[in-house]
Amino acid sequence: MKQLFNTFLFLVLLICIPGMLAAQEEARLLRFPAVHGNQIIFSYAGDLYTVDVSGGMARKLTSDPGYEMFSHFSPDGKSIAFTAQYDGNTEVYSMPSQGGVPTRLTTTATLGRDDISDRMGPNNIVMGWTPDGKNVIYRSRKQTFNDFIGQLFLVPATGGMSKELPLPAGGFCSYSPDGNQLAYNKVFREFRTWKYYKGGMADEIWIHDFATKATKKITDNKTQDIFPMWFGDEIYFCSDRDRTMNLFSYNLKTNATRKVTNYTEYDIKFPSAGDNRIAYENGGYIYIFDIKTQTSTKVPVQIADDLNTSRNELKDATLFLGSVNPSPDGNRIVVTGRGDIFSVPVKEGISRNLTSSSNAHDREGFWSPDGKWIAYLSDKSDEYEIYIVKQDGSEPAIKLTSGADTYKFTIQWSPDSKKIMWNDKMLRLQYVDIDSKKVTLVDKSKVWEFGSFNWSPDSRWITYSSAQDNGMEQIMLYNTADEKKYEITDKWFSSNQPTFSSNGRYLIFASERTFNPIYSNVEWNYAYENMTKLYMVTLAKDTPSPFAPSNDEVKMDEPKAKKEATPAKDKKGGKPEKAEKT
Repeated sequence: MKQLFNTFLFLVLLICIPGMLAAQEEARLLRFPAVHGNQIIFSYAGDLYTVDVSGGMARKLTSDPGYEMFSHFSPDGKSIAFTAQYDGNTEVYSMPSQGGVPTRLTTTATLGRDDISDRMGPNNIVMGWTPDGKNVIYRSRKQTFNDFIGQLFLVPATGGMSKELPLPAGGFCSYSPDGNQLAYNKVFREFRTWKYYKGGMADEIWIHDFATKATKKITDNKTQDIFPMWFGDEIYFCSDRDRTMNLFSYNLKTNATRKVTNYTEYDIKFPSAGDNRIAYENGGYIYIFDIKTQTSTKVPVQIADDLNTSRNELKDATLFLGSVNPSPDGNRIVVTGRGDIFSVPVKEGISRNLTSSSNAHDREGFWSPDGKWIAYLSDKSDEYEIYIVKQDGSEPAIKLTSGADTYKFTIQWSPDSKKIMWNDKMLRLQYVDIDSKKVTLVDKSKVWEFGSFNWSPDSRWITYSSAQDNGMEQIMLYNTADEKKYEITDKWFSSNQPTFSSNGRYLIFASERTFNPIYSNVEWNYAYENMTKLYMVTLAKDTPSPFAPSNDEVKMDEPKAKKEATPAKDKKGGKPEKAEKT
């Protein structure tokens, strides 16, 4: 009877386990895959995992707090070489492909750079193995501080001194089957956010012959051609010549290039050649491309892990502060910390988390001048929009803008607390009305973003500096009543940081118009120092455009003899009043 029960239990488990595996959520964000035989190794959350080529439950190979990435199988599949941070620096290591104790192969200088967060990508990236399995090839920037430049090196599989390849620069690469030639990239910028870039840093595929020392280019177009992978008489590579990054093949005999995959949503990322196949990531999943059948297969991967980095934990928000702004009465401050907006007392009282949005990044908190509202930017609706919330958090936040098409930089309340102005990456300066939620375009530049802008004390006027195509900045005034713009300064001098006086009568700004050259005693050359001074414009009054500019500008740091004000020529026509010089 007991034996019958055990048999029944075993059959139930056989039926249930596949269902349990299928029911488990498929893992994503799988990176830098490599394939050999029936084994795939990839990076996930900074560690190496292994899984069968048919998919299933992955097994963890590494557990160090540092990153392990860019694994590559040796030609016989028994070992892997990878880039890791076991001892602090980002170095090249090797270990048995089924798991084991890693062996450090390289010892290099980091030149003071933070390898993982470096925008040119990690240092000492493993690119592969020599066909005989005796050496590991890697790219290093240990010889230069220039992040754009790196060289290819060989290090013995057992460790030791590295040998630089006779190439001026190198990136992703692949040996010919006989090891006599190398297909490679000269430029390395895969970690940069240069999508659809077509300039001089767009990469090509080159082939270097170590015997003849000849180098030839096999691709020639404006887009990216990267990740060469050599299989017999063909070199496979990735290209975004059709906008989305796909696999292509170049035939060494016919010189013909053909497209072998056709993704349209996500790019193919970080492919790796191995055992007549190519492993690559697409949309966070792993795929295997078979050279013989010319087909791609998705590999379903499950990961059973405690996911410690995603667990809830207490954090000290004071270590991650962003903007800090006081309330109008000075008793409290609004603080941005770790993506939330806080209202904090200056001396005593309750600290309030006004957003508590673990699923969004909230920033740029500003108190309204009347003390009732706090405005901020949040991406909880995917793109940054402007929100306002009661300063005591007693009511839900109100969304003021929608349909964001770009990044918003910062916001600024009008003195009457009825409007909020902001600048954005689309080179626009706009404001939104709190009650109607109507958005008004103040100006749009053709040159650069608007960096400095301010409201007049009565909230009727906006002053800002506008970048010009001659490299100068011009001070402008905008009337919110009739939506007209006025030029305050000319384009001969660069002027910026305009602000109104407290009574709205004067406009003060900085301008680079002081030319006092210093001459050299040795050679006939000179330099201009301390060009920027403060200037003031007296704004006209008692006209249809009371803040229209005057004809004169006053340099504030050089006292002038006082003059009688000259009456405006035409009150009805809105001519500006002559400025008083003081």
